[in-house]
Amino acid sequence: MGKNGMNRITIKKISITELDTDAIVNAANSGLLAGGGVCGAIFRAAGYDELQAACDRIGHCDTGSAVITPGFRLNAKYIIHAVGPIWNGGTDGEPELLYSAYRKSLNLVMGNGCHSIGFPLISAGIYGYPVQKAWEQALRACMDFIEKNKDYGIDIIFAVLSGEIMNIGNETLEKLK
Repeated sequence: MGKNGMNRITIKKISITELDTDAIVNAANSGLLAGGGVCGAIFRAAGYDELQAACDRIGHCDTGSAVITPGFRLNAKYIIHAVGPIWNGGTDGEPELLYSAYRKSLNLVMGNGCHSIGFPLISAGIYGYPVQKAWEQALRACMDFIEKNKDYGIDIIFAVLSGEIMNIGNETLEKLK
């Protein structure tokens, strides 16, 4: 896939913990604590104690940034913990912070020699980011990364659990191409 120079963005209806990618992304909180939703599922699948200990050693991650830990019991070698913004109407820098969380995740993956990554739709759950707007930032960040790193080769998979959210993502992807 990614290693031979093929760049691809796909959206699948699957649990992120079931992906067979080099890295998966956790929709993390700034304290890097186990939470609900995607975060809770990743902590459970990776091994709560080991993952929380690794996160505790890092301690904190700013909104719009990302940090990396081992994947522990997951198929993925690494977990990228990306902190998206809480939606507050869109005028508190939320679009820039969300774009940055994706960009920094992709830079960490490339810096660690990974050629496939699984993302959730960051901030679109309990953080309240509107789904359509979240897809626009997510897909723009990924497309910009591919454009700037044409020779790298990466397979980007978005894992969502809702058919409706998957359809909105695929429609947005087609519009942005």
